[in-house]
Amino acid sequence: MLTLLVGGVRSGKSTLALRLAERAGGPVVFVATAERIDADMDDRIDRHRAERPATWTTIEEPLDIAGALSALDADATVVVDCLTVWMANLLHHVGSQPEREQHVVALVEALRHRRGTTIVVTNEVGMGVHPETELGRQYRDELGRANQWVASVADEVLLCVAGRTLRLDPPA
Repeated sequence: MLTLLVGGVRSGKSTLALRLAERAGGPVVFVATAERIDADMDDRIDRHRAERPATWTTIEEPLDIAGALSALDADATVVVDCLTVWMANLLHHVGSQPEREQHVVALVEALRHRRGTTIVVTNEVGMGVHPETELGRQYRDELGRANQWVASVADEVLLCVAGRTLRLDPPA
């Protein structure tokens, strides 16, 4: 079962991901994509880590989520938090759009073949202000495509807004 949680900043996505993983039962592996790049990110990472049960395994993987998923027990419950930061990491570390797209394709294939419960968190960044910079527009577009591709293989897509969710139906 693959669930994609999509929404804006502070919409309740990560909190819901934690609750869904706890309800799934059994061991949980949390795949964290954030990198410790400054004091603010250190604080955010530490706060998020403190919100998770100490019994969960955490894997910090800023780039190769597909590789991290393939190395896990196929039946484990997995939370990936989040594609938003992951795409920023790819833009920073991976040179070209085709190379970044290969990472997205690999992730989609890894998600498609997982047996265990998988919960993926991402932001919807295309509903806000039009980015002023080319890099900002590139980020918005590439994350939007990645979200669509992950949604295309998800069993369930939930839009999170103000701590509430709406189930999104597949296209007709």
